[in-house]
Amino acid sequence: MSFLQIENKCFVVFGLANKKSVAAAVARVLVEEGARVIHVVRSDERAQAARKLFPDSPVFICDVEDEANIIRVREEIGKAVGEAEGGRIDGLVHSIAFANYSEGLKPFHGTLKKDFLQAVDISCFSFISISNHFRELFTPEASVVTISISTTTMAAENYGYMAPIKAALNSSLCFLAKSFSTFSQVRFNAVAPSLLKTSASAGIPGYVDSYLYAEKAILRKKALKTREAADLCAFLLSPRSSGITAQSVVVDAGMSVNYFDSEIVKAAVGS
Repeated sequence: MSFLQIENKCFVVFGLANKKSVAAAVARVLVEEGARVIHVVRSDERAQAARKLFPDSPVFICDVEDEANIIRVREEIGKAVGEAEGGRIDGLVHSIAFANYSEGLKPFHGTLKKDFLQAVDISCFSFISISNHFRELFTPEASVVTISISTTTMAAENYGYMAPIKAALNSSLCFLAKSFSTFSQVRFNAVAPSLLKTSASAGIPGYVDSYLYAEKAILRKKALKTREAADLCAFLLSPRSSGITAQSVVVDAGMSVNYFDSEIVKAAVGS
């Protein structure tokens, strides 16, 4: 038996886009540990990518912006795991985020209401909605993990309004943990990584420069690997983390303690 004790357990992973996705990295860890993985992706194109990467895993399509799709895919997965015969899922990963800079990157005070509310809907409310609609499909001690960021109060201009939305996501998991505790022992946590090299992050204006800065600030001078965030996610999904709930667990290789690294200071002040 492996340390994580997740052999033959069943996990649903929302959000795979391609091989560089956090969702793909998490699924790889779970499969390596002997778990069964069910993928839920946004489109037919992404379904093809998921089937190519994980040929032994069922793949379902769900655009979470329409709650009816969440209800539908929950019923489809229920049938796939044999809910009528007592089949359940042991955990769920929510790796979904979306920002629409419809009129280009603006200063935060110029954020468009329609863009902000759409991002809240897809990136945060979907977590609440998925948890709600899947509640009867979870085992009593299931684990639900979302993907956040290492800090929501560092005002990175190019990340814009997504940081407040991730803050709402972090708060939501606490309230979900509390409300679910009235009828189950389902746990809710977030993996909060520093900057990662993913396709989604590549779409953020100025991200490459931010990523290179993060490497300077990280104690080991090497950026966080997506696999490292995925390993933490797998741990939080496993029974080995049974005492952890309602937490956003930071994985940043020490970046948050090193913003005043001597090399960074010298570069900034020209000394």
